[in-house]
Amino acid sequence: MKYKHNILAFFLTVFFQTAFSQDMMDLLEEGAPTKEFVKNAFKSTRVINSHSLEFIGKGVLDVRILHRFGAINGGAYEAFGIDQARVRLGLDYGISPRFMIGIGRSSYKKEADAFMKYRLLWQSTGKKSIPFSMILVSGITNSFLKWEYPERKNYYTSRLGYYNELIIGRKFSESFSLQISPTHVHRNIVKTSSEKHDILAIGTGARIKLTRRLAITIDYIYQLPNQQLLNVQQPLAIGFDIETGGHVFQLHFTNALGMNERILITETDGKWNKGDVHFGFNISRVFSLTSNKNK
Repeated sequence: MKYKHNILAFFLTVFFQTAFSQDMMDLLEEGAPTKEFVKNAFKSTRVINSHSLEFIGKGVLDVRILHRFGAINGGAYEAFGIDQARVRLGLDYGISPRFMIGIGRSSYKKEADAFMKYRLLWQSTGKKSIPFSMILVSGITNSFLKWEYPERKNYYTSRLGYYNELIIGRKFSESFSLQISPTHVHRNIVKTSSEKHDILAIGTGARIKLTRRLAITIDYIYQLPNQQLLNVQQPLAIGFDIETGGHVFQLHFTNALGMNERILITETDGKWNKGDVHFGFNISRVFSLTSNKNK
C-alpha cells in the first residue's frame, strides 16, 4: 500500500508546485494582457471513466456512447471479451460555459444516472489570471435491478446512490494536462452491516498529447485508507483519444465495467494482474441546438 501513497503524493506535489510557481507572479503583474480562458485541457468531458475539467458549449447537446467488452482473460471461447458487452448511452447538455447537466442509462447493473457540473474557477492567462481550474460535480444513481429478496419490504430509496466530487486541474502545456478529484460516494443501502455507506476516494486524470489528433489518457481512482471495500479494486483505465472532426473517439483498457462514480468506486472487481481487463471505447458526437454558438 505504501507505493500507492507515494504515487498519489507525487502527483499532488507536481501539480500544486508547478501550477503556483508558474502563475502566481502573473497575478501581481500590472499591465498584463487581456484575460483569456484556457480550453482543451482534455478533449472530452470525461478523462475515460471519470469526469474531466472540460465542458460542452452553451446550447450544445453531447450524445455519448460508452462501450465495454468482456474481460480479456475469457479466452478464445469468448473471443477475448468481444462476445460480451456493456454499454452506457448518455445525453449531456450545456446550460452555459460554466454549467452543464447530463443523464445516462447503463446496461451494467441496469443503472440510470444524472449529474450537474459547475465550473467554480477557470484557468486563465493575462490580467488577473488563475493558474488552475476547479470544478464541482454532483450526481445521483438509480438501480433498476430486480430486488434480491422480493418477499421482504423494500424501499425505493434503497435503489439510490449519490456522489460529489471536486475536480482541481491544470493544462500545463499544449502537450500535458493533469487533474485530481477528491470524491465522496454515498449508498443508501449496503450488502452487510460491516460495509460503509460513505466512501472517500481521490481520482487522478492525465492527458499527454502525442500528435495533433492523438493523445494518451490515464484515469485512476484511489480509495483512501480504511475506505477499501472487500474484493473491490482500484479502477484504472489507460487509453488513446483520437479526434476525427466532430467526434472524439476514445480507445482504452480498464479493469472497471461501471460507468458512473458510484459503481466505479464501490464495485470494481477486475484485477489487472489476473487479466480481468476490458477493452472499450467512448464515442462523443456534439450537436448545436442554438443558432448562437457560445462556447
